[in-house]
Amino acid sequence: MHATLVPFQVTDWTHIPATEHPGETGVAYWRTLQLGSLRVRMVEYSAGYKADHWCEKGHLLFVTEGELLTELADGQTFRMTVGMSYEVSDTLSSHRSSTAHGAKLIIVDGGFLAV
Repeated sequence: MHATLVPFQVTDWTHIPATEHPGETGVAYWRTLQLGSLRVRMVEYSAGYKADHWCEKGHLLFVTEGELLTELADGQTFRMTVGMSYEVSDTLSSHRSSTAHGAKLIIVDGGFLAV
């Protein structure tokens, strides 16, 4: 793993185009900023969104609007509301997200390897 050096910068997320990512149901819209090995995303899930896969990647996820249900492959579920976050390393806990009414998140990917 290589460290990513990021000098100070300001990001106006309204100038980053959104890409559409359909789920099993609903859709996710990603605004993505790539900073070396780090990927920072502002993600908006539509009402009724459910991920179409189990994710094995490491993330830092922070809920800025709405409510998110995060499910782990072992059956645990976590109700995430505004101001809550989760942190997970690559390959440590398979997870997927859904939302009944929609949610907006900030997600940072990369550099969260299991030791």
